[in-house]
Amino acid sequence: MANTALYRRFRTLLIANRGEIACRVIRTARAMGLRTVAVYSEADSGALHVSEADDAVLLGPAKAADSYLNIARIIAAAKQTGAEAVHPGYGFLSESAEFAQACADAGLVFVGPTPEMITAMGSKSGSKALMEKAGVPLVPGYHGTAQDDATLAAAADKIGFPVLVKASAGGGGRGMRVVRKADELAAAIVSAKREAKAAFGDDTLLIERYVDNPRHIEVQIVGDSHGNLVSLFERECTLQRRHQKVIEEAPSPTLDAAGREKVCEAARRAAGAVNYVGAGTIEFVSDGRDVFFIEMNTRLQVEHPVTELISGVDLVEWQLRVAFGEALPLEQDQLRLNGHAIEARVYAENPAKNFMPSVGKITTWRTPAETGGLRIDAGYRSGDSVSPYYDAMLAKVTAWAPTRQAAIDRLDRGLNDTDVRGVVTNLPFLSALVTHPEVRANAVDTGFIERNLAALTAAPSALGDLELAAAVAAILRGEDEAAKAEGPSPWRASGWMPVGRRKRSFVFRHGQGHDHADYLVQLSYGGGASTLTIEGRDIAFASSANGDGIDLQLGGVRSRVAAVVDGAELYVRTTSGRFELHLVDPFGGESEEAVGEDKIVAPLPGTVVALLAEAGARLEKGAAILTLEVMKMEQTLRAPFAGTLKTVKCKVGDIVQEGAELAELEPDPE
Repeated sequence: MANTALYRRFRTLLIANRGEIACRVIRTARAMGLRTVAVYSEADSGALHVSEADDAVLLGPAKAADSYLNIARIIAAAKQTGAEAVHPGYGFLSESAEFAQACADAGLVFVGPTPEMITAMGSKSGSKALMEKAGVPLVPGYHGTAQDDATLAAAADKIGFPVLVKASAGGGGRGMRVVRKADELAAAIVSAKREAKAAFGDDTLLIERYVDNPRHIEVQIVGDSHGNLVSLFERECTLQRRHQKVIEEAPSPTLDAAGREKVCEAARRAAGAVNYVGAGTIEFVSDGRDVFFIEMNTRLQVEHPVTELISGVDLVEWQLRVAFGEALPLEQDQLRLNGHAIEARVYAENPAKNFMPSVGKITTWRTPAETGGLRIDAGYRSGDSVSPYYDAMLAKVTAWAPTRQAAIDRLDRGLNDTDVRGVVTNLPFLSALVTHPEVRANAVDTGFIERNLAALTAAPSALGDLELAAAVAAILRGEDEAAKAEGPSPWRASGWMPVGRRKRSFVFRHGQGHDHADYLVQLSYGGGASTLTIEGRDIAFASSANGDGIDLQLGGVRSRVAAVVDGAELYVRTTSGRFELHLVDPFGGESEEAVGEDKIVAPLPGTVVALLAEAGARLEKGAAILTLEVMKMEQTLRAPFAGTLKTVKCKVGDIVQEGAELAELEPDPE
């Protein structure tokens, strides 16, 4: 049983995190009557979580090490504001035994397990040894303390390829590499150690047998300081990219009732091995027949909403009640599974460019109302900035329904009714993913996204009449709103003419570079019903504003669309998808300007962590040139064509800005 002195009633809670999870904790804490304190970095001074808390304290500069990972500064912020407890959220210090101990030493309640529990389960190597003693099934692997290359290579040979090399500390896919051949191992170890050290301050690695075509199943558990421990069913998180979860659902569509009880019982046995207190997750990998323990996350998970929706339990409330020293509100046999829930993570990233993170100011933020089984957990709003310093997740869209198919349909509608502009997002990719026939049929494994990436990130089809009409309607709406703001003017043109009708022409460009297409649309109005002329066809047209959307009448068919105009750039969302258009100025002499293809430039602000080719080297198309660390993830820049690397204009350790020229490649002569 845990030391109950560590848990007591409190009135003021500091949330040592940012973004969506900070907003999520604040929401429940305030509903329970608690005063909330936010912390923030200089980059987050205007962030949503700062405005939602009762008080907020500046920690320091944007870099996480100087702010959200600064234990001394967070403890000082708690003392400064009179906070009696700290909720770590997920990520950052949430699984830091040092932080939990610092809170205890300062007389603060840490809303989570004890430092000893975090230490025991936070090390992937140490926890595996503990699980082996507890009789929890394990994947064959090496979890030893010796970390020299020879030992790791020998372990990999003994296990047999393919193997998974991964960081012993942390998670989120960082410091993790799949190695299929022996000659790939050395480079994978160097890269994994470097990424693990940067993300977690610990480059200890373990090696395990890689389970081909695996499924990822995890169990939510909660324990209290009175010796009670329950599992709140399981989640399936098989749809992943780079070992990071993209779609999560509960319960697992793979398990039957017997399989569910088996994995939940194993999870309770795992957590019971350390008399666990607080919310945590036991993660398993399945080969379709058996499940093997991977690790325990000693914190709340990103995907906890799906468990909340099928169980009716507010997990943050349970965390806080456990921290008060209370017993769990329900026992195992009182928990009931209801329906199905599925969640999608909305990121600021570009799926068409290898999911490169996107930064900038959010100019449009529209999400559907939380009704009819739909839930939105967001950490951003219109006007907020997405910085390069932190994880790029913007929000989570979660749907509940009585059945899995109905939940998928509801999630798809929720994604389609969400519009975020100013940064590139993965919304179209998520819609394509959740509606894929194989996803609906649950015929997937953790490699599904990589195998189907081309189809899932395919550009939308050519513009149709509806999209062109929506673009025209958006321009007219913007002009109407501007006219109302400016007031009446005798110089503003109207639709009335002494003879005939007025006409306007629009040219919309869709696509970029040599692949673009231009579309001419003519609007005729005044003296009767308006019409659009598209490819020689006259179509009856009318439009009116409807909240954030636009109601269109096109050829006798009424449609609701969304459209945003930003200068000459337009965004249109219809039933056919999302489209980016450019309004061509026929008198503007427009030309396309871009950095030459021979220039290798930084796609985002980041740090150069490795140079993988030397000046003068002959490179094939796709050859690695250098590696940047962007938003805590490594991005390798590669040769866009075969040629000779003329110059390298950076060195390891350089902090570079978006668009900075890093290298120059001379193409092979034709």
